Amino acid sequence: MTRIVLATRNPGKITELRAILAAAELPYELVGTEAYPEVPDVKETGVTFAENALLKAHALAQATGLPAIADDSGLCVDVLGGAPGIFSARWAGAHGNDRANLDLLLAQLSDIAAEHRAAHFFCAAALALPDGTERVVEGRMPGALRHAPAGANGFGYDPILQPEGFSRTAAELSAAEKNAISHRGKAFRALIPVIRELLG
Repeated sequence: MTRIVLATRNPGKITELRAILAAAELPYELVGTEAYPEVPDVKETGVTFAENALLKAHALAQATGLPAIADDSGLCVDVLGGAPGIFSARWAGAHGNDRANLDLLLAQLSDIAAEHRAAHFFCAAALALPDGTERVVEGRMPGALRHAPAGANGFGYDPILQPEGFSRTAAELSAAEKNAISHRGKAFRALIPVIRELLG
């Protein structure tokens, strides 16, 4: 069995990605970056989701000698011109402070009426091989932003995005419901035929 490294230390994301890829019954062992503590974090210096995903995937593939999968994803708000976008995880300054990011965004949008709160989650997922081969696929989950968070599932901005066609937020959906419609679910399902093509 070949090992594929998921270029993330986010436990929520690892659980989500394992569930999505396991459903495809791929004959690979999926491990997170925590299996390689000597590998340093990769600076996300790209200006697009795809660039950041490729930076991470290539760094992990080179460091481990194994195929590596990485994603970069975030929330894109129409009235903010697509922001927070690639800065979603550090919108409030400190990387990964979900509550601070969410509170800041809600404050910035406090006077925006419901009909102008369209937004979508976007994901670029990249596969990189040690020989430099790379592929990127994308997925999005359209919806609208609530005025207050609801739900305890998921992470990040899930408690304020209400996916199109649903009356609940992404954080009120079960893991299976969310994976079926999420930006990451769509991107990683699109990556499955690429994995089969490149890894056999």
